[in-house]
Amino acid sequence: MALPVLDEPAAPCCPPLTERPLTAGEAERTAAMFKALGDPVRLRLFSLVASHEGGEACVCDISDVGVSQPTVSHHLKKLKEAGLLTSERRGTWVYYRVEPGVLAAMGQLLTAR
Repeated sequence: MALPVLDEPAAPCCPPLTERPLTAGEAERTAAMFKALGDPVRLRLFSLVASHEGGEACVCDISDVGVSQPTVSHHLKKLKEAGLLTSERRGTWVYYRVEPGVLAAMGQLLTAR
């Protein structure tokens, strides 16, 4: 099942779940982010990028996750489509960064007030 492609980058969109019910749009956006992270390979790739020194990682540094390179590329694409990562091509390599605000947004959503 394909993940929805988000038109806007991920950003703090929603108050904590305990504050008020999410709107339909907020729920769709949030579900896409969590669905992308629901795959163990994607979660591992996201973690590798998020924890990489300097805040970005070359695909050449994060591709050893137990699956083939085409599969790594597929999963990175899904993380980008969900608004969790951004990328930049430099020469022959692609560098990935966690979209600004994603970790804060996800943390805020799950924080009780």
